Amino acid sequence: MTARLTEADLELLRGRSFGHFVTLNPDGSPHATPVWIDADGDGHVLVNTAVGRVKDRNVRRDPRVGVSVAAHDDPYRWLSVTGAVVELVTGDEAEAHIDALSRRYEGAAWTYRPGEVRVMYKIAPERVRRG
Repeated sequence: MTARLTEADLELLRGRSFGHFVTLNPDGSPHATPVWIDADGDGHVLVNTAVGRVKDRNVRRDPRVGVSVAAHDDPYRWLSVTGAVVELVTGDEAEAHIDALSRRYEGAAWTYRPGEVRVMYKIAPERVRRG
């Protein structure tokens, strides 16, 4: 089952509000981290991180994830998405994405960290809740 994101959802995801990204640890417990958040034109929620981090290892083992975001100017306007990572993107596309996020959130280009490989997750929403 696939859920669709509304224009209001996309606006929230493409703004400057921080998201919380939840993956599942090997024992089934949740692992939650704050993240920069985004959405593409195909209805996917986008999260970018570095290969090898706990969330990355979790996603590669179990693609079921959750994302929540509250508007930075109105925390009572929120979005919660559960679904699955359907694509992991590395290389130039993931690098360009983290740079765009850095410019949006920090107003400056991304500072490359030697040896770090970026990965962008494309999350297909299965359930969307709004507040």
